[in-house]
Amino acid sequence: MTAPTPPQDRLLTVLTDAGIRDERVMAAMLRVPRDFFIPSTFREHAFENTALPIGHGQTISQPQVVGIMTEVLRLSDRHKVLEIGTGSGYQTAILAQLCRRVYTIERHKPLLKEAEERLAHLRISNVTAKHGDGGVGWPEQAPFDRIIVTAAAEHEVPRPLLDQLAVGGMMVVPVARSPIDQRLLLVTRHQSEVEVQDLGAVRFVPLISDMLEPSRPQSVAEALSRLTAPRRS
Repeated sequence: MTAPTPPQDRLLTVLTDAGIRDERVMAAMLRVPRDFFIPSTFREHAFENTALPIGHGQTISQPQVVGIMTEVLRLSDRHKVLEIGTGSGYQTAILAQLCRRVYTIERHKPLLKEAEERLAHLRISNVTAKHGDGGVGWPEQAPFDRIIVTAAAEHEVPRPLLDQLAVGGMMVVPVARSPIDQRLLLVTRHQSEVEVQDLGAVRFVPLISDMLEPSRPQSVAEALSRLTAPRRS
C-alpha cells in the first residue's frame, strides 16, 4: 500500500505544475498552513488545487491562482501592498511574508474578525486590516507599490484603485467582461503610460462596491487612458 503524500509535498507539486518558479513565493506558501484558513468541514481538501467555501458567499482561491497572483507582483521587503478582499486571510498571510506592510480591506465583518484572529495566532504583525468597501481602496495610505484584488471587477479596473497605484507600481486584478468571461490582468504603471498584460481566464466572486457605479463595457486601454498620476507625500 502506497503511503499518502504529505500535505506540503502535494502543495509543492501544485505550485510546480502551475509554473511557479520564485523561490520566495514557494517558501512563503509552504510556511503558511492553508488548512488553518479553511472551515473544518472542508479541511480534508485544504491541499488540493481547488477553491473552497469560507462562508458569506466567499471562497479561498486555488493555491495555483494564489501562487500566480503573488509571483507576478514581484514583491520585495520594501513594498507597501494593498489587498482588496481579506477573505480567510490566507493570501494576506502569504503577502505579509514577502513585503514590508499589507493593508487589507474586507466588506464582511465576520470574515475580517476571523482573519485577524488567524493572523494574530500566527504572530503576523505587519498587517493593517479594516472593514470597508474595497472598491474605494484606502486613499489615506496611498500610494501603494502593489495592489492585489481578490474579487472580479465589473468591465474595468476600478478607477479609485488605479489612482492609488504608485508610479512604477503593479496591480493584479480579475476583470469580468461578461458573467462568463473573467480575465486576470497585470497592470504596471509607468511615468507617462500604463501597461496591461492579460494573464488568462480566471473565476472569482464579484467585487461588490457601493461606491462604484455600474459601467458600460469598455476596453481596459480606454479606462486607463483617463488616469492621472498619484503623488508621493
